[in-house]
Amino acid sequence: MTPEDQEEAQPLLGPPGGSAPRGRRVFLAAFAAALGPLSFGFALGYSSPAIPSLQRAAPPAPRLDDSAASWFGAIVTLGAAAGGVLGGWLVDRAGRKLSLLLCTVPFVAGFAVITAAQDVWTLLGGRLLTGLACGVASLVAPVYISEIAYPAVRGMLGSCVQLMVVTGILLAYLAGWVLEWRWLAVLGCVPPSLMLLLMCWMPETPRFLLTRHRHQEAVAALQFLWGSEQRWEEPPVGEHQGFHLALLRQPGVYKPFVIGISLMAFQQLSGVNAVMFYAETIFEEAKFKDSSLASVIVGVIQVLFTAVAALIMDRAGRRLLLVLSGVVMVFSTSAFGTYFKLTQGGPSNSSHVALLTPVSTEPIDTSVGLAWLAVGSMCLFIAGGPQALRSLLAHLCLLHLWRPFQLVLCP
Repeated sequence: MTPEDQEEAQPLLGPPGGSAPRGRRVFLAAFAAALGPLSFGFALGYSSPAIPSLQRAAPPAPRLDDSAASWFGAIVTLGAAAGGVLGGWLVDRAGRKLSLLLCTVPFVAGFAVITAAQDVWTLLGGRLLTGLACGVASLVAPVYISEIAYPAVRGMLGSCVQLMVVTGILLAYLAGWVLEWRWLAVLGCVPPSLMLLLMCWMPETPRFLLTRHRHQEAVAALQFLWGSEQRWEEPPVGEHQGFHLALLRQPGVYKPFVIGISLMAFQQLSGVNAVMFYAETIFEEAKFKDSSLASVIVGVIQVLFTAVAALIMDRAGRRLLLVLSGVVMVFSTSAFGTYFKLTQGGPSNSSHVALLTPVSTEPIDTSVGLAWLAVGSMCLFIAGGPQALRSLLAHLCLLHLWRPFQLVLCP
């Protein structure tokens, strides 16, 4: 290990005696921050049950045609792209805590605009606002959690971020099963409002306070989070070097950079976001009678396998899980395409039978028995989805590239 690696591996703050912290308030603070990813997931999953509801809406409520429905699902990504840039600017200037507090404003405002919408453009504006909040929350929440957690629980709390995202998606699917689009938007205001209330009582991260030379506040924050009354010593922190294009000539920089960018591109091209945005619409196009139930099943599978991936990732390895997930996704998308081909143009299809039909019931038509092929293939796609990929990206891009690119992303 080089001296620079040793310096980076050294914690910013640590107890003089090396004793392990035993504070429990850090879990409350992590939960408060994780409500941001939960709101993020709810905003992503909102369009799936809301689009069919809006397409059936009667005047004077706004009604979506196919083109508007496509924009309603996708426009959140445009807001998230802008929010990522804004979050990168806010996180080092306003601080981690204030950035999380600020991102609750577009979350609540966006869902409130959707609730009061009387035309399609207002709906799109509300979705754009929630996307902006998603971009900020997805960047700031992991930073806040990693900086307040002590080493013994940092990995566990860090894995909760992605778990909260998929839990938010599942919550949107479950609520959309019983609520129409306006009340679903009202429910979307609850997680960010709760985050706003809780984060008001949580401290700023000690690392950010030290970068602003506020040592006493940093020690007070540590005592609140970690439950220690002993004095804390600040080890010397090395100065970060600025980024130069010449650094891209170094294999240790350009290799993880190229690999990380490529994996992120392939992740987006896999179509997982389209499945999340339009899950219920996809199952309706597949002529399902219980498209809401099928979406909920997909959401449950996503939560379960996200938790499994977090548990086995360190043992199985990122590369193995990444290869395995790719194989599963190829198989599942092929199976779903086969389902569409086999049921295309048929007078009888899975819409004539509920997903919970007893196994002993004889299907009237052979295509009816294909219902579980479609659901199973989508569940496999989600189960083999981008969880391992995201972890690998975090290690390749964040661990290796954070130091040289820090001043570029957050000057």
